[in-house]
Amino acid sequence: MNAERVTLRKMTSAEYHAAAEHREAESVRVLGKFMPEELARERFRHGTATFLPDGVDTAGHHLVMAENGSGEVVGNAWIGPDPGQASGTADSAWLYDINVFEPFRRRGYGSAILAAAEELVAREGRTALALDVVGGNEAAIAMYRHSGYEVSSMSMRKNL
Repeated sequence: MNAERVTLRKMTSAEYHAAAEHREAESVRVLGKFMPEELARERFRHGTATFLPDGVDTAGHHLVMAENGSGEVVGNAWIGPDPGQASGTADSAWLYDINVFEPFRRRGYGSAILAAAEELVAREGRTALALDVVGGNEAAIAMYRHSGYEVSSMSMRKNL
């Protein structure tokens, strides 16, 4: 199902803190499979301090809320510089996080937010948008593939 287009706007301070709490919980959940929970939480907080030293006002980063045509907030995203030029070009941006709120899932809003993020970075003169996705997140992987994203590298792991 295709959702309508979304409009991106800058997060408020309260929205930023709520999004950060959600990102932390998700990061700890994922990283907790590979390390102790407290280490996962510490790693997340260090990364946030490094990448977003000024929170929602960090230069070069877009922490945005997505609104549908009715003005409902359907999700959010964090778009910024490619960390370490992981995709191999200074002209690329990085999608650090994308989230569709529960009542709006499975209605095409993920693709709509992704398309709006792509438009945002293209307006800035960027020629690519790169991201990481958790290997077991089949819905996200399918959405990215449907939107034209291709695997550029892959990490694998086996617990022994």
